Amino acid sequence: MDTPATDPPAGLGNLGNFLRTRRARLQPEDVGLVSYGARRRVPGLRREELAQLAGVSVAYYTRLEQGQSHNASEGVLDALARALRLTSDERAHLRELARPAQARRRPPVRHDKVRPGVRQLLAAVDDVPAIALGLRFEILAWNRLGHALIAGHLDFDSPARPLDRPNAQRMLFLDPHTRELYPDRDEETSRAVSALRVAAGQHPDDQQLAELIGELSMKSPEFSSLWSRHVVNNCTFGTKQFHHPLVGELELDYEMMQTPDGSGQGVIMYTAVEGSPSEAALRLLATERGPEIRILEPERP
Repeated sequence: MDTPATDPPAGLGNLGNFLRTRRARLQPEDVGLVSYGARRRVPGLRREELAQLAGVSVAYYTRLEQGQSHNASEGVLDALARALRLTSDERAHLRELARPAQARRRPPVRHDKVRPGVRQLLAAVDDVPAIALGLRFEILAWNRLGHALIAGHLDFDSPARPLDRPNAQRMLFLDPHTRELYPDRDEETSRAVSALRVAAGQHPDDQQLAELIGELSMKSPEFSSLWSRHVVNNCTFGTKQFHHPLVGELELDYEMMQTPDGSGQGVIMYTAVEGSPSEAALRLLATERGPEIRILEPERP
């Protein structure tokens, strides 16, 4: 029978949290089990039920969820992924979390630099909003239109200053101007936290990434609530709604392209459907773009 459990210390503790949140979203009838209408003390599947579906012992699964078993085989992970009906992103995340912990020296703090070739790419597509992001979602560079779209109230040269460069996640949760930019805020914040979960699983020893998550958890109850749900999604393409202070409503498709050098850096580009009002709004924004664009602070009563 399930009993409430607390997360083990950092590291594999995230695996237990992930497994619990995944089984909590499934009901017995979702996976072909009979519940007989019995009152259930926990939401979703019990450990016993998930162990049965995955073909492992209850004792072994319990040790895995509590962080006491550090060497789950590929076969066990595949069985759990099937039983939990994980998406491809969630399967990859499960493997990241289940990697055996290794004693290693924490890497020194370093500030990423955008490659010259990426900077040239941003300049070459000056009619498309384009932004280069680091693995911690810090903004490494943007072209004029990318800057005007998401952060015209910031200094255009701010990405070149590592100590105070803007961070897309921090802006979304802590910057009032960015808060007003997304009319469908629930979708945007969920998408952002999902992508941050993926990054945290891929880079569990990154000190700056851990500090960012800690800062947002302390300063934003909204972020803390979303983070606790352990939703995982790469969010590399899709459509976003904007309410821009200069040109109004926009609906833009976005594509996130990872650089092939293994640095974790990527470039996100936004486009509008040809002939749409959003394309016209982007053209209007392009005529206004430049370092001179500033969003005035609202007057205080």
